[in-house]
Amino acid sequence: MQQRFYKIAVMVAHDLAATAAAVVLTFLFRFQGGMLDERLHALPLLLPPFLLFAGLVYARFRLYRTKWRFASLQDLAGIVRASSVLALALLVTDWVLVSADLYGFYFFGKIAIFLYWVLQIFLLGGARLAFRYLKDTRSRQSSARAATVPTLLLGRGGDIDVLIRAIETGSVRKLAPRGILSSRADETGQFMRGVPVLGGFRDLERVVAELAAGGEPVRRLVAAPSALVPEAAPDDLIARARRLGLPLARVVGLGEGAQGPELAPLEIEDLLLRPTVAIDRPRLEAFLAGRRVVVTGGGGSIGSEICLRAVAFGAAAVLVLESSEPALHGILSHPAILSAEAAVTGVLADIRDRDRTHQVIAAFRPDCVVHAAALKQVPYLERDWQEGIKTNVFGSINVAEAAVAAGARALVMVSTDKAIEPVSQLGVTKRFAEMVAQALDAEQSARPDHPTRLIAVRFGNVLGSVGSVVPVFKAQIARGGPVTVTHPDMVRYFMTVREACDLVLTAASHADGEGRTAPEAERAAVYVLKMGQPVRIAELAERMIRLAGFEPGAEIEIAYTGARPGERLNEILFAREEPRVTLPGIDGVMAARPVFADRARLDAWVAELRAAVAAGDREAAEAVFEAAVPHFRERHAQRPAQREPASSAGAAIADASMAGAARAAIG
Repeated sequence: MQQRFYKIAVMVAHDLAATAAAVVLTFLFRFQGGMLDERLHALPLLLPPFLLFAGLVYARFRLYRTKWRFASLQDLAGIVRASSVLALALLVTDWVLVSADLYGFYFFGKIAIFLYWVLQIFLLGGARLAFRYLKDTRSRQSSARAATVPTLLLGRGGDIDVLIRAIETGSVRKLAPRGILSSRADETGQFMRGVPVLGGFRDLERVVAELAAGGEPVRRLVAAPSALVPEAAPDDLIARARRLGLPLARVVGLGEGAQGPELAPLEIEDLLLRPTVAIDRPRLEAFLAGRRVVVTGGGGSIGSEICLRAVAFGAAAVLVLESSEPALHGILSHPAILSAEAAVTGVLADIRDRDRTHQVIAAFRPDCVVHAAALKQVPYLERDWQEGIKTNVFGSINVAEAAVAAGARALVMVSTDKAIEPVSQLGVTKRFAEMVAQALDAEQSARPDHPTRLIAVRFGNVLGSVGSVVPVFKAQIARGGPVTVTHPDMVRYFMTVREACDLVLTAASHADGEGRTAPEAERAAVYVLKMGQPVRIAELAERMIRLAGFEPGAEIEIAYTGARPGERLNEILFAREEPRVTLPGIDGVMAARPVFADRARLDAWVAELRAAVAAGDREAAEAVFEAAVPHFRERHAQRPAQREPASSAGAAIADASMAGAARAAIG
């Protein structure tokens, strides 16, 4: 604090000295002889009050909020405005002196005041720019000495400018930019902060060869976000990089706050999706700022990212509830968690333990609970069906009831697109848990204060999460194949981990905001990301093989193994009987109203499930699901590998009949 006060005092002293110098130099440049002597004689009377006024003006225009090291055009604009106010003050003073007949002539004059304005801007701004230039020069020299990796930067001007600045300031280390490749032809031949634009992406081989011939062999490629958009043909770029044997990294962190750009390995999954759904950052910051958040399953791939996003968006405290000790240790040891301003704590607890779950959540007093804990691997749950019910149904009920008892404002249950017309234990247990949450939400909405909103979000396949198909394909390609696909017609929706987590938080913000006061006909209960068109898994495998530099079928074989128990060819985002609602002001997210049975019937079904699990009676458990969840009996009886894609007309008729059956079953 004392050091900061000292630095501000030095800046104030400099600016006041520069102001006095500007006035004196104006007199010396403008006047001579007796006119100069008369003005210098009056200077001791005029200068002190003018300097006091100048100090107040400089403070008003916040000239001391920015370090000179980071002086920018905004600071220069502030200097121009402050100097203009001072010049205007001199003009008014000149008029007052004349009107009062103190001198009978203008003490300054318009030309002198204009000269003062120019000198004042030069003396205030010049010192700052000179200081920044010296600091930048030293920083560049230091970065150049530390730079050990000759690098080509790939991307458009705006992104590259931010990246080079980060290299110069040391935020991104050990890179020595030797050139830039841009997807814009008009940038070729230009320089960006002293680094030449040597061509476009198609010139990669030529530029690398020319730099190597000149004694500067390129050892690394760094791609800015603008180099990875679909129109820039990133597939071709990564294939060229692989043929040259050059590692390709991507820039992350641009536009994500004050963290600054960072480098990360370019993964194949970074190029597999449609453009990422934009996030409404101000909305999430407004929702999470100062809030207390519980994340169950917070050590998993989804839960851990939700913890990181909650911290990044300003949560006051985060509680990680996790049954796996290694997973809990992993998230609590994350650098972003260790350096976070939020109070992040963790507890070892199993959501199956009702008393422990209630105790932990009640003690924390959360504003928001994100329920990400689940068992979700389809083949295992088909075999160990009791475990799926214990965690996905009973555990979810424990968390939901604990959130309500603790007075949380919102609970978000992470569900799956497999919950609609389910054919697997994963899908049917998740759908049953959704129905329980919706019934509790209806009870809460009937209360005058209705403190807790309970909603669900449905995910497609999450790239990068544990169990995702992409890491499996990558490992199979690395071994030389074959790449195993269950069925040639199988399609899935895909989303990134970050998209999934932002969906969770966006849904929570809507449920706790507009959704809390929405009329019953517009009350959303289920939220889904707009994931575009589903992707054929076989085409995904082919593209990954090509991105790895191989030819599908010729060098890496694709083998079809047949659908596993509980799998189907396609996934459905909403049931036909779920009425859709619009979310004004929220792009990229869809929602639907709740469809559930009454609480008494649900409680009876839960009791029957507990008895079936205790007795190890799978038929009894599935009988409960068949009664509770529409379409489970008929869909569960089908074999996905033998199922042919239905025509659009046939599908519409089937969906209509299923919707009628659903309404009859729900009552």
